[in-house]
Amino acid sequence: MTVGRILRPHGVRGEVRMEILTGYPERLSLHRVFYLGPQAQPYPVESIRFHQGAALIKLAGCDNRNAAETLRGLLVQIPLEDAVPLEEGEYYYFQVVGLEVFTEAGECLGRVMEVIETGANDVYVVQGPRGEVLIPAVEDVVRELDLTARRMVIFPMPGLLEDENHTTTQRRKDINSNLLGASASGCEE
Repeated sequence: MTVGRILRPHGVRGEVRMEILTGYPERLSLHRVFYLGPQAQPYPVESIRFHQGAALIKLAGCDNRNAAETLRGLLVQIPLEDAVPLEEGEYYYFQVVGLEVFTEAGECLGRVMEVIETGANDVYVVQGPRGEVLIPAVEDVVRELDLTARRMVIFPMPGLLEDENHTTTQRRKDINSNLLGASASGCEE
């Protein structure tokens, strides 16, 4: 499970700056090993501290700036069994991305490509036959989420799918401005 991304070296002694991609950053210091990159190569953690909204990590074997530079851009992962257990009805983002999304009437809207955190509620970015559709992750809209079947069923509230005066591009801009201020379709029958 991804908990961060290496941004860049920090200093000259091999420390790296990591973007935090977990809702539980305080638990990062409990881990003795992080797994980096697509092959999930294990790196023992020598130290971790927090600075300006990021984690500064010293990994074993990464002893200078050049070594730290080779880690730039790699995802930092932990075993799923070490993750914080979720409450009923809560899901990890990686579990939601890729789900096929259907309306209650059976129309396929596409696949969840991304999850946007807005503060109030998450928004699922769905790509499919209608183009990009933004689905608010609220009970009134998301009626069923079945991880086993890899399927989500939604109730399309009025205006969610058919608002000619407010395009999805404009909705995404609105979400992004609110954040700053505060297989493509996969429709298989």
